[in-house]
Amino acid sequence: MNQPMTHNLYLHFQELPMSRRVLYTAALLVLGMGYLFGLLYLYASDSGRDGEPGLSVEDIVVSYSGSPEGTVLESALKGSMSTMLSHDDALTIIAWVKGGADKRTFEAQVQPIIEKNCLGCHDGSNSALYNLDGFDNIQTVVEHDTGTDLFTLVRVSHIHLFGMTFIFFLVGLIFSHALVRPVWFKCLLIATPFACVTTDVSSWYFTKLYTGFAWVVMISGALMALSFAAMWFISMWQLWFYKGPDWLQNRITNSKQMFG
Repeated sequence: MNQPMTHNLYLHFQELPMSRRVLYTAALLVLGMGYLFGLLYLYASDSGRDGEPGLSVEDIVVSYSGSPEGTVLESALKGSMSTMLSHDDALTIIAWVKGGADKRTFEAQVQPIIEKNCLGCHDGSNSALYNLDGFDNIQTVVEHDTGTDLFTLVRVSHIHLFGMTFIFFLVGLIFSHALVRPVWFKCLLIATPFACVTTDVSSWYFTKLYTGFAWVVMISGALMALSFAAMWFISMWQLWFYKGPDWLQNRITNSKQMFG
């Protein structure tokens, strides 16, 4: 079988030194685990914000644009903080909010729940988290929910962009050794997550202006995860199990005979 045209710098995984293949495998395993935990965290933090189980477009809308019917505290109790306290305690707090969030009821019923379940993190020591220590501080989370504020979005955006670029560069660099044809499809897989992360982060801001962009956030995230998974599994398979066509096996054999 004749060898198809390949770039003179292209080397398949099987042509790499064993140490390089072990390095790539270890990196893929850790990155894959990290990406999986990132997806789990995303699901846990955003699912249920609309009061319904599971992650939906409405949850994305509430996360970035806010809830037209609730407050920041209600959204948190229905979403990311739903497992932090009992169902009855959550209902007590939500009833207090809907009843006008008065100080007397807060001190009698709500404050003990907050002190028991929330102040371990929300005591004001971390500027990235809401301070729930005392009636005056908690007023900021019982106002109308307008979603994630711009300062937080900017802070998370630059971390997200830098971090995801680093991840996809490493995975794409490793994947570049895979034998995938046609070449345009291989290039598309490499480029897709970079386009998706840019679209994803941009749509956070646009969702605050028009809630329809929540679909773009969800679709971009899904395509990002699919392209990551495709590159990960193809790379792991070809690193250790893929034999390749005859021309590749012949090239490997000739290389071993030449260099030992």
